[in-house]
Amino acid sequence: MNSLVATPPVPPHFYEYSRLSPSRPMSTPSHTPNNNRKRKADDDNNEYDSRMSASPTNSPAFTPRSLPPSSRQLKRARPNIGGRPLSLPRLLETLDTDALRGILRTISHHHPNLADEIVQTAPRPSVASALQVLRNYQTTLQSSFPLGGNPESDYAYNRVRQPLGNLLEALGDFTPHFLPPNETQPSISLSYLDDATEIIHSLPRWSSPQNNVERDSAYDEICKAWILVIREASKRGGGIQLQYGGWDQKLAKHNLNSGGRLQAAVNELASGLGWMHGPESQGYGSPGGNEFGSIREQLLSGTYGLGTPVKVGPW
Repeated sequence: MNSLVATPPVPPHFYEYSRLSPSRPMSTPSHTPNNNRKRKADDDNNEYDSRMSASPTNSPAFTPRSLPPSSRQLKRARPNIGGRPLSLPRLLETLDTDALRGILRTISHHHPNLADEIVQTAPRPSVASALQVLRNYQTTLQSSFPLGGNPESDYAYNRVRQPLGNLLEALGDFTPHFLPPNETQPSISLSYLDDATEIIHSLPRWSSPQNNVERDSAYDEICKAWILVIREASKRGGGIQLQYGGWDQKLAKHNLNSGGRLQAAVNELASGLGWMHGPESQGYGSPGGNEFGSIREQLLSGTYGLGTPVKVGPW
């Protein structure tokens, strides 16, 4: 028992000091006044940037301006989208010339009272536009001939009979349009007749006489047209357009190409120019009066082109 050493008791003042001693924190960060001011400035900047990004219009550097109204306001979108036909102006933009012609023919056929209004509304056809239509018919006629064989045979005539009739019918419709009193300018009438007669010259000749009846009839009609225009032109200004237009030479050439079928028009032109009033009026003051007198004598006698060739005009 004596071998165990007794532990000495703890003094009472030791517990008192331990209870009264304050507890120390584990770690205390050190702050300086400069660090506090820097952190506060950064916080203020971040708050300012967030306000600027959220509401840019509140920025003093941004001044909103109202844009001027545009001259073309965009149409409002249609609330309901669905199929609908085109309006008349848009529909007319999609039609070609042939389609428009067909529509006008159909309308005038179903409503005859509109035919006169269409004629009055349409522009007056010119010589160039009328001749272009006739040349189109002429081109169709030429392309209708069969390949090979005799182009003057009855077989060829039967193949081109329809386009030939279309050309002659169009010629018969256009010619009165350019004659007086519907056409008041003799120069326009003469210009049309000059080119229309050339188209008749280009018509095919057939070996069978009965197939040439239509061609001969076209010459007779164009000859009457020449006579009508010459008489009307002779009444204006003493026939000055006939004197200085070279129509005597042009008509003489047409008469030669037609085989003398325009001789009546040549005689009317000679009478209108006063060629039968003596040799003093035949030269028109030009040194070539004798030559022109010789040509006129052949034209009046119907022997022009049958004897010695005489140069007429630029041909």
